[in-house]
Amino acid sequence: MKNFGARLDAWSLHAVAVTGISGTRMLLGFVGLMYYVSQYRERNYLFGPDGVLPHDEFKEQLTGFSLYALSASPVWFEVVFHVGLFAALAVMLGIGGRPGLAFHWVLLWSLYQRQPALLDGGDNLAYVVLPFLLLTHCYDRFALPVGLAKRFAGRVPGHVRAVSVPFHNLGVLMVATQICLVYVVSGLYKVMGEEWQDGTALFYVMRVPEFELPGWSNLVYESDFLVVLGTYGTVAFLVYFPLGVLVPALRPWAAAMSIGFHVSIAFFMGLTGFALTMIACDLVFLSGALDRAVAWLRARRNRPQEPAGGAAAMAAGRNEAVPEAELV
Repeated sequence: MKNFGARLDAWSLHAVAVTGISGTRMLLGFVGLMYYVSQYRERNYLFGPDGVLPHDEFKEQLTGFSLYALSASPVWFEVVFHVGLFAALAVMLGIGGRPGLAFHWVLLWSLYQRQPALLDGGDNLAYVVLPFLLLTHCYDRFALPVGLAKRFAGRVPGHVRAVSVPFHNLGVLMVATQICLVYVVSGLYKVMGEEWQDGTALFYVMRVPEFELPGWSNLVYESDFLVVLGTYGTVAFLVYFPLGVLVPALRPWAAAMSIGFHVSIAFFMGLTGFALTMIACDLVFLSGALDRAVAWLRARRNRPQEPAGGAAAMAAGRNEAVPEAELV
């Protein structure tokens, strides 16, 4: 009971995975910016009111909401599109705080709804995770310093700042739970498929024309060993990933395997947005490793300025910079 009380106190007083969740915010902002930039030249054809999906047909098909549905004016389209682009850039750079993050979510949702045919699955996770980030201290790291934000934070009452810690930890837990659910549901769904059961699914997946990488995909699907290993390995990884992150010693390894898995998806299948969105959520499990990496980079940067301190000063800096709690 005392151990449970100590854990509850730590959960209420110490924000966990601040670096990891800040990396999640930064990378999700980059994914949104990448989507805007990659479609920028063809934006009028893909998203414009007179493009491949005319405005009237778009409104008839729309089941949710979209700012692009408010007007068929080309000027309105250009304004909303460019504001969304700069909102994504601001989220990536750490400018705007929670209001900017919420604004980015609305604009990104609106753009995704405007042309669903271009989506690759990462949008579904972004829809869910971005609101979770509103609870967290995701602007505490990897953000450009803004004097106005610091002055505003200094005027927030102490009891409000204290409440923000458990809300932050709750938001981090919600992101971690969501990514685990994605893996488990995906893995169990694959288990029910005949091709995944007999070890041939990867052969068919890598031969789909939309996802095939010429000169590389054939190296995989022409090898029986790689096909069977990749098929069964994928299912095992997806199903057992949550068990790996529950064990603190295995958590960084499970997250590193997940990142490698999605890098391969981005390379072989071209699903870059989906892969980066998944990797962004994996960063909550690598917060401690990110802290150590940042501390090491700071030590390397400060080395010429501390010729007399040597290794002892850098070791002390590393010990002070790395928090004890990574996630839970």
